[in-house]
Amino acid sequence: MDLHFYKYQGTGNDFVLIDNRKSSFKNDTKLIKKICDRRFGVGSDGLILLENSTMDLCDFKMVYFNADGNESTMCGNGGRCIVAFAKHLGAVESEATFEAVDGLHSAIIKGDSVNLKMADVPTVNMSRDASFLDTGSPHHVAFVDDVYDFDVFTQGRRIRNLPNYKAIKGANVNFIKVIDDVLHVRTYERGVEDETFSCGTGVTAAAITAKMSNKIDQLPIKVVTKGGDLEVDFEIEGPNAAKNIWLKGPAKLVFEGDYYD
Repeated sequence: MDLHFYKYQGTGNDFVLIDNRKSSFKNDTKLIKKICDRRFGVGSDGLILLENSTMDLCDFKMVYFNADGNESTMCGNGGRCIVAFAKHLGAVESEATFEAVDGLHSAIIKGDSVNLKMADVPTVNMSRDASFLDTGSPHHVAFVDDVYDFDVFTQGRRIRNLPNYKAIKGANVNFIKVIDDVLHVRTYERGVEDETFSCGTGVTAAAITAKMSNKIDQLPIKVVTKGGDLEVDFEIEGPNAAKNIWLKGPAKLVFEGDYYD
């Protein structure tokens, strides 16, 4: 099999993207896992198919797979990357509307940056030191004293596999701290089963949590991840919900090539 692919990254969160509008790529868990493997494949946090949408309002459909080969929930940075990819293919120009697993998303392209409108969050479950919310993917968010000297892998894996998250096949886990009005985030992602350089839905969950916890006042919220800077803007609705959520940041083509299997 000769597969033409494109590699994109958004603040270090990297993806293999495939133009599948002719339905030539058939979903194969083992093959996707091989492609995403960093030693024996292309290497990425996930694989994304750009497909035709059956919805009149949509420019395309996004289908996302984690690095373990399984189809997954929404990916924020992946959503921004697929919009940049669609522009590269000539499918869109400066704006896009696309279909994803959690509904419709709109996006605005500004140079190398893509502003992506995320799904509304109807409920944020807050406790004193942590929260749980679904920003297209389920996220546990915890405040820590030193976000840069913290065992994200061990603690992330422990929390990801807590019994109360079994019904949703585990949660993504974010460790956060506000420093000088800037939100610093590190994320353990299920499906990757490791810390990633950035997570778009995780950054979104972290920003909403920080605002609702009164740890940060101004909007939009500036966010620092291991892979770069993002920005999250939104409106608080009622005591525990958020709407009109925008995730903003770079989405760049790294290279394109052919994969042989």
